[in-house]
Amino acid sequence: RGLGCSARRAREDSWLKSLFVRKVDPRKDAHSNLLAKRETSSLYKLQFHNVKPECLEAYNKLCQEVLPKIHEEKHYPCALVGTWNTWYGEQDQAVHLWRYEGGYPALNEVMSKLRQNKEFTEFRKERGNMLLSRKNQLLLEFSFWNEPVPRDGPNIYELRSYQLRPGTMIEWGNYWARAIRFRQDSNEAVGGFFSQIGQLYMVHHLWAYKDLQTREDIRNAAWHKPGWDELVYYTVPLIQEMESRIMIPLKISPLQ
Repeated sequence: RGLGCSARRAREDSWLKSLFVRKVDPRKDAHSNLLAKRETSSLYKLQFHNVKPECLEAYNKLCQEVLPKIHEEKHYPCALVGTWNTWYGEQDQAVHLWRYEGGYPALNEVMSKLRQNKEFTEFRKERGNMLLSRKNQLLLEFSFWNEPVPRDGPNIYELRSYQLRPGTMIEWGNYWARAIRFRQDSNEAVGGFFSQIGQLYMVHHLWAYKDLQTREDIRNAAWHKPGWDELVYYTVPLIQEMESRIMIPLKISPLQ
């Protein structure tokens, strides 16, 4: 009887553990090869600059004067995708998104040329005096998301950032390849990215809305579409942390 009880308890323990421990299937290819767009070799850089509150206006003015002049030159294989100030979320923050056409070689080429650019060197020095902290990430775009292209405004932008549990990126991609179909009706989906360098297992979804009420209406409407609730149910357990930023584009931003 004692042996029977022990075996039964062992089976019960095993069953309970299966509820809370997610099994990760072995992969034979890198996540980036399975999830990223194959038709492009673009690499993205996402920058977060926390600006001294008294310097935000001067910081914006400096960026608007210098960044377009430098990065619109044809011999720099990169483009400014969007630049914003955070409106709701972390305050006095600037967010920049860059695209490097050609991947890591393009990134290296741009960085090498900028180090020799006296105007950019002076810009970085002046900008540095205005910052409290900064961080960046290198990203790839999900194959099933829209390509981020310039759009007319006025719009507000939401950057939703998800810290996933290690080993769940493929699951996330599989679910969102279906979920994105529910969020295309109002052309709100701008771009979807996952990190390669910096904070890992990070996903960023970028959305555009006319205003906060439109955002609320569009998000609520998704729950009335059959299948959306199920996809949310299965993706929530993959998340460790999540953050939402509402952002306002600067005048120089291609995403208005």
